[in-house]
Amino acid sequence: MTILIVEDDDLIARALGEILKQEGYLTDTVQDGLSAVSYAEAVSYDLIILDVMLPKLDGFGVIRSLREKGISTPTLMLTARASISDKVTGLDAGADDYMTKPFIREELTARVRALTRRKGEVKPDILTMDDLSLDLRSAMLTYGKTSVQLSKKEFEVLRIFLSDPKITVTKEQLISAVWGMESEATDNNVEAYISFLRKKLRYLKAPWTIKNIQRIGYRLESVR
Repeated sequence: MTILIVEDDDLIARALGEILKQEGYLTDTVQDGLSAVSYAEAVSYDLIILDVMLPKLDGFGVIRSLREKGISTPTLMLTARASISDKVTGLDAGADDYMTKPFIREELTARVRALTRRKGEVKPDILTMDDLSLDLRSAMLTYGKTSVQLSKKEFEVLRIFLSDPKITVTKEQLISAVWGMESEATDNNVEAYISFLRKKLRYLKAPWTIKNIQRIGYRLESVR
């Protein structure tokens, strides 16, 4: 399972990441509200842990934006703002739970477990599309009886496509989700990793490729 941490305090973000890693979760971390929306649009997360006081767009704005876009990912607001009115605002905006800082680890992990099973879904540690599978723990891509190891960036890019094979992903979304909006990554970085992944799909003899949709972005398509 993969969790998006939205927290602009480096110490808290690292602490959350370490706690969740020890509990067996994969995590991505962003530090502002606009990046949170972009990541959540590009990747199918199992849970979002969201601060309220964020640069660019506050947590209330993030959750409203996600719900307006039809993104129903369970969301836990984790914030120092402890007033009843703030809790009501967060829950009314579409958050699934609201927890205040400082937090107790055991309570946090219990709430995470509750939210990730709320809809009765057990999401696997492997993303599959027909006979093509991506192991989310080892970053191993397999088709039939042949496997190939993906690099960290290759894994992060392909995970986006396999999370929802029907979507077309823009270069901007890939840069935001994989490198971060504050990075110096450019379209050339995206093009390079798309090329690497196409080669690995050909090596596996998988009947899929990542097609360039002119002036829009990229999409997984069958080559049968």
